[in-house]
Amino acid sequence: MNLSRRDFTRLGALSLAAQLAPPLRAQSSNRKIGYAIIGLGVIADHFMRGIQATGNSKVTALVSGHPDKAARIAAQYGVPKSNIYNYENMDSFRDNRDVDAVYVALPNSMHAEYTIRSAKAGKHVLCEKPMSVSVPEAQAMIDACKAANVKLMIAYRCHYETTNLAAVKLIRDGALGQVQQIQSAFGFYCGAGAWRLDKELAGGGPLMDVGIYSLNATRYLTGEEPSSFSAYTYSDPNDPRFKTVEENINWIAKFPSGITASCNTTYSAPMDGYFRVYGSKGWLEVNPAFIYEGLNLKAEYYDSTGKQVKLDQPNPEKDPIHFTNEADHFSNCILQNKTPKTPGEEGLRDMQCIREIYRSAGISMS
Repeated sequence: MNLSRRDFTRLGALSLAAQLAPPLRAQSSNRKIGYAIIGLGVIADHFMRGIQATGNSKVTALVSGHPDKAARIAAQYGVPKSNIYNYENMDSFRDNRDVDAVYVALPNSMHAEYTIRSAKAGKHVLCEKPMSVSVPEAQAMIDACKAANVKLMIAYRCHYETTNLAAVKLIRDGALGQVQQIQSAFGFYCGAGAWRLDKELAGGGPLMDVGIYSLNATRYLTGEEPSSFSAYTYSDPNDPRFKTVEENINWIAKFPSGITASCNTTYSAPMDGYFRVYGSKGWLEVNPAFIYEGLNLKAEYYDSTGKQVKLDQPNPEKDPIHFTNEADHFSNCILQNKTPKTPGEEGLRDMQCIREIYRSAGISMS
């Protein structure tokens, strides 16, 4: 087979991702971890479909306030009627040996309550991001899981996704030289009536929802924690959608090494979820970076011999592979008694950063 330098470079980038990606199948046990799905909305559907592609996980129980919907989904996934719970009686699954772990897929303000209840019932917890709506809540979730001796993982699926992992490895390997600046954005038009526009449920606006992807990316790309933030916000006073949450927010983060990151998020415009990293030897971009499929890595840099390398690497993986990867990882951690790659402390650090961004922008957090 004759390979051009461009083809060889693409294959090399795929190899980088493969080296860094978590294994997709458990090797140490034939046992499958049983999950109770708490909340049966859109993201829960992605997660349940993702579980079906794992070798170590299965849906074994449902928690919902909608009996008809729960019955339909139970039939789809082979969940017995006895394993359908509502929000009032779900604590009784402490005695259900079919349930090893829960997946919390509720609105943000409910994450803490249902994580803590699940931990007290002796179940491991995989909780969607953002972890909570406040720093004290995040800490309480960590404390409850430690007290119950159960594992807590926050569902940062990009930490288990091959294109994001390939970008991180290029940076860690020094391909870009000394990183100088990062740009990132993620936003969309949020229609009136969405629960995301209610601070009581969401805890905040687009920063909590999609801006957290940019925030978290700057942390895993640099491998550092931000030392300071400057943030700015604007909400149209005539738009009734933004009575309790922000419409737009942008921030600049400074890191101890001197790297700066400029990020934007909004609920009023389609804004590609991407990041772009500039270094002394070149740049890389993942665009899109945060959605479920169609991710693409591009880069230009000079290798150790002084030759220019160009990457253009579309990722052919399809939804719900991100959810397969994260479920597989958490189940492996349970089976092998390991700490998840994105434990509660990872979510806590984002909540601390969000608090500082809001403070800088003059917004009160929950």
